[in-house]
Parts: sequence; structure tokens; C-alpha cells
Amino acid sequence: MEGVYRNFYRNFYRRTNGFIPVAPMGQTVYPGDFFQISNGQMIVLGNIFRNQVIDVHEVEIGDQYQLNPTGWSFSDGVTKPYSGRGTGRGPIAGEFEFCKQILAFAGRGSFIFKANEPESVKILNWNEIQQALIIRLTQTYYSFRSVYVVSETVAAADWTLAIAGASQAELEIATDAENFGLLDLFGHHSSRTIQSRDIEFYQREEKRKSSFYKAKKLVLREERMENLITDLMVQWRDYNEWASRFYAYDYHYDLHYNANMVAFSEINTLDMLPPNELNPNTALLYFKWIEASLDDVEKLFTSDGE
Repeated sequence: MEGVYRNFYRNFYRRTNGFIPVAPMGQTVYPGDFFQISNGQMIVLGNIFRNQVIDVHEVEIGDQYQLNPTGWSFSDGVTKPYSGRGTGRGPIAGEFEFCKQILAFAGRGSFIFKANEPESVKILNWNEIQQALIIRLTQTYYSFRSVYVVSETVAAADWTLAIAGASQAELEIATDAENFGLLDLFGHHSSRTIQSRDIEFYQREEKRKSSFYKAKKLVLREERMENLITDLMVQWRDYNEWASRFYAYDYHYDLHYNANMVAFSEINTLDMLPPNELNPNTALLYFKWIEASLDDVEKLFTSDGE
């Protein structure tokens, strides 16, 4: 995704206690969807229920958990330099009153978001199915080494989002609804956009689409990774000395050169496992689930999600 969305996604994660908007916006996700992140997008590969990775009788799903709406209305870098009332004249209705508001965006990526009546649907017995998921997703059904599983989604009665594409962007909105409070103009169903300047993204969704989610991430256990890296470090010892004996060419090498442990941690160390070392009986020793974090949100803004 483009960097202009980063501020919104990071703020959203923090302010909603770990929920992430779908990427790209407008996509729909469901509990049980499994996906990877590539080139700034979440690529949904399947669903653990539809693909029968988990039997319907093994899972318990809870729905319509109402969330606090005050936690789903926030902004960053947005002010309201003008809020007022005026009068106009229509060809049929004649004179009418309206409310108008101007929203000013301080910088590129400044945003305002509002959702009404957010409700959650989630997997209730995750702890009971997580081990079976590891074995089936990495061994018996698929061969994943890194994957996310959606554990909870949120749909709202409606939501509205505006993101600035440049500093000093503006959005002018108005409504002719009677007895309307000026503070609630943005995101109201009767509001209309009069004009805008340098607004990168502006959308109002009026259907209950599950556009926000929490996810579990499959990762290699730290202790296993450390053991594998240590083994690699041991293999690296006397590597140059071996090369000088094996090759006829007179290579130069540094006697005190040490392998970079940080560099080893960036590779897929599982590729170095002997055949059949990772199997259905050992998968739980190597993998675990963690909550998707801000680091995973950042992957949405890199050219490669890995």
C-alpha cells in the first residue's frame, strides 16, 4: 500500500486495541481466513473452515459482540476551522437551512474516521484448536512456514474515512437535516460533500462488511530458532581454514572473522533442517501462534511483505 495510509493503519491498530483494517480497503475478511502479506496487500489463500482444515464441530464462533462506539471514532491532524449554519433556496422546497463544516488536514496522511455500531465476530475456543492448526497448516494439509489466521472481525452499521494526500488538505461537508448538531456532521448519513482539496481517500461504507480484523501469526519458536542459529554458527567455525585446504587457489581470509548471528536470524533457518526432522510429531516443538502486531502492519507498506 502507499505510504499515505500508514498513519491511519498504525493509529487504528493502537486505538482499537489491535484491530487492523483490510488491505486494500473495501476487501472483506471472515474469521478463519488464512492469508499472507505480499507487496503491501493481504492475500487471502483460504479459510480453515471452508477448506476443512478445522471441522465445524471443533470450533465455537461467537457473534454480535457490541463494541464501545467511542473507541471507533478518532482522527489525527484534523481540525474544524469552520462550523456554522446557513440558508439556501431550492427550486421546489424554497428556502431551507443547512449546517456546514470545513475539516482541515495538517499534513499528508492526516485522517478522520468514524464507525457506528461496531460489532465483533470471533473464534471463542482458539486455544483448543491452535495446536491442531499448527500441525495441519504446516504438515498434513499445507506446508506453511509463515501464515496468518483471522481470529476476529468487526463490521459496523456504517463507517466513514477521509485521508489527506497533502498538507493543508480540506473537506467541506454539509447537511440540511433538521435539529442537527454540528459536532456530529462527519460520518452522518445525511451529510454531503460540497468540495474537497487534496483528499487522497474518502469513502463511506453503509453495509455491514467485515473490514477490520485481528489475526494470529504462525512463527518459529525462539528457542528452536536460537538452536538452529547456534548450529549454523558452529558449522561456520574453521570454514575459511577448510576452504584453504580444499581449494588449490590461494584465497586470503581473516583469521578472526566471525559469522553474523543477526544475518542468520533473517534467513529461513528451517531450510537447514535434515529431511523428515520437521514432521507432524515435531511441528509443535518448532511453531507457535502470536498476535499480529504493529510490525505486521508495517509489512503492508513494504514492497515485500516478508
